[in-house]
Amino acid sequence: MSERDEQEPTPRHVNRSDPSGPADLVQARDVYGGVHFHGDPLDRQPPPRQLPGDVRGFVNRVAELSALDRLTGDDDARLTLSVITGTAGVGKTSLALRWAHRARHRFPDGQLYANLRGYDPGEPIRPEAVLDRFLRALGVPAAAIPADREDREALYRSRLADRRVLLVLDNAATARQVRPLLPGSDTCLTIVTSRSMLSGLVTRDGGRRLTLPMLTEDDAVALLRSVTADHRAGDDPDELIELARLCARLPLALRIAAERAAGRPFMPLRELIQDLRDESALWDALTAEDDEEADAVRTVFAWSYRGLGTMAARVFRLIGLHPGPDFSVPAVAALAGVPVAQVRQPLDALVTAHLVEQHASGRFHLHDLLRAYAVDQVRQFEDEQDRREALRRVLEWYLHSADAALARTLPFNRTVPLEPPADVVPLAFTSAAEADAWFDGERDNLVVATRAAADAGMPRVAWQFAAILRSVFMHRNAFEGWFTTARIGLAAARSLGDRRGEAEALESLGKAHFQARQLDEAAEHHRAALAIRRDIGDEHGTAVSVNALGLLGLRHRRLTDALDHFTDALTRFERLGNRRWQALLLSNLAETRYELGEPTQAVELLEQALPVQREIADRGQEGNSLFFLSMALRDLGRIGEAEAAIGRALAIAEDAGSPVWLAHWLVEQARVLRASGRPAEALEAAHRSATIQRRLGDRSREAMALDGAGEAYRELGRAAEAVAFHLRATATHRGIGDAWHLAVSLANLAAALVGAGRSGEAEPPRREARTLLDRFDDARAAALRDSLDATGSS
Repeated sequence: MSERDEQEPTPRHVNRSDPSGPADLVQARDVYGGVHFHGDPLDRQPPPRQLPGDVRGFVNRVAELSALDRLTGDDDARLTLSVITGTAGVGKTSLALRWAHRARHRFPDGQLYANLRGYDPGEPIRPEAVLDRFLRALGVPAAAIPADREDREALYRSRLADRRVLLVLDNAATARQVRPLLPGSDTCLTIVTSRSMLSGLVTRDGGRRLTLPMLTEDDAVALLRSVTADHRAGDDPDELIELARLCARLPLALRIAAERAAGRPFMPLRELIQDLRDESALWDALTAEDDEEADAVRTVFAWSYRGLGTMAARVFRLIGLHPGPDFSVPAVAALAGVPVAQVRQPLDALVTAHLVEQHASGRFHLHDLLRAYAVDQVRQFEDEQDRREALRRVLEWYLHSADAALARTLPFNRTVPLEPPADVVPLAFTSAAEADAWFDGERDNLVVATRAAADAGMPRVAWQFAAILRSVFMHRNAFEGWFTTARIGLAAARSLGDRRGEAEALESLGKAHFQARQLDEAAEHHRAALAIRRDIGDEHGTAVSVNALGLLGLRHRRLTDALDHFTDALTRFERLGNRRWQALLLSNLAETRYELGEPTQAVELLEQALPVQREIADRGQEGNSLFFLSMALRDLGRIGEAEAAIGRALAIAEDAGSPVWLAHWLVEQARVLRASGRPAEALEAAHRSATIQRRLGDRSREAMALDGAGEAYRELGRAAEAVAFHLRATATHRGIGDAWHLAVSLANLAAALVGAGRSGEAEPPRREARTLLDRFDDARAAALRDSLDATGSS
């Protein structure tokens, strides 16, 4: 997406009301889901399958599994919420996942899973972040996910209504963390695991609690045997019982102890037990806590940890410094300050020892108890300077890897030059697809890394993160991460007194608010950025901020203001000799001239911009300029040239694999096809655009496509169907407060009603359109007013 489109990508909208008439809205939806629009593409998304893999070495728990079966039976009184509680390490997650895998056939609409990290050393995951993740898994585009948590909850419950979905909410800290994630439908089942009793979920939300005891002695021994069976034979049953007792019969500790025994097949079990007894005695001497189970778990951790090689032990404790929920091999190498090849074997050793879990190819995480233990070890065995250096290395690795990915995906959006990293090797990406996949996989870590940099007293790194991530989040409509990192970056830059960094963060907030259609807040932040950039003599930044104010003028349809800002910005970039931005501003000016009813001037400006954009391979901007060129040529009656221009734009979108560009530019192709007397082909283009926009979640542009479909139906002589589409478009434009496009759609609706023989019903939309148009003083608004007046008096 181009810089021009930074201010108008897929905006986030949730239409909370459809003010058009019930019968017509039913008709609109029926048409949308019928012959021409082939149903809602959201409903064709494959159901989510988020359950982690089943647990290896799971033993017994027959009674608990049967209890879950009974509680969640298929009768009319079946439970919709089950809370599994128990002490740390007792196997709550293992039980929940084992039962979920056994029962998933009962939930054909999918399974959702989230580790709420309620007991991690860091902050628990907020419900709104989980809602964002679940909504995307349920097929809701990022652009359609609202910022407000209550709106997000309402959309979530709507998506789950009447669906059979299983939810596993693991490691919850409080009922408050869980409650926003509960479906409103009795067709779904939620399983929550927690160390806490979560009494509120039982008394208020109708949940049933299942308290998980420690394993019986027989089951604990069976677990030890299941892990060691292929490696050891002839272990004395009494010694296995003693080992189970030392592990407090807790599955997490048992698995770690069993893995250590399996790794030493020729060492008598009694010697391993003596080591563990010695470790236990040492731990008892060092702790004053009266918690036998917790002490047993920590004792097993320490026993296993001390059995590691030097490098594996160092890697384990350094992982405690990693700021995010999971990590990759290169991230661990950055923490350790060694090449990637040197951490692969230690990581394998940690996985084998059951101290680290590999949950996907090349990705790992820690149980929250083990993370806490790693944090404790790194504080004991690494001095403060070494800890700080390790954290700095991994944060700089993330920062420079993100910059490298941005260079591959959006090279024109890199605005913050970074000093070369001194002692880390960031990732290199061979393709935009590879870089995009990395951003998708690391999104949570990048947000947490920004916060960690600020908290660790590295404000420069924090605001640089925010500046780099601006473009990443902007092109994904990832508003939660975008607002979070931008605000952290702003505070960090201000704490440092770095005014350039402050302006970068303010610009990011301005763009985020603009994209969210919070225009007053957008203007406030862009003006603040502009004031700083003028004050510090940043000519390039000043010109960027002036362009942003021009885009605000366009959005408000204050076209004279937009023209002034774009002209000012163009002059500044001409002085700077920045050809890319000059071409961009020429394109922005061309759009403004077109909206002012001056298509000839628009064509002249675009003919200056396009050669530069082709020369520097700014494909997104070239396509955008061709889009505007088609509009202007069509307005001049040069239909053949317009068709060629929009065809070239669409080819760029297809080559780039950009559905955002493609869907937006298809609307203009539909207009050109109608202008050339081919309404059936125009309808097909509008259909394709609306279908893609629905998937992207851009309600505004979807409404434009639906309006175009209505115009095509009118020209096909099918006015009744046109009415349905115009009604749908007006409802959306009204819901998002777009007065100009609402007026256009209302005018089209009035014309369709007349064509359908319903002239009496045409007067209200015509009158409303006329009132809306009084807000605008440009030539196109005047022409539309005159057209409405003429049809209203006929």
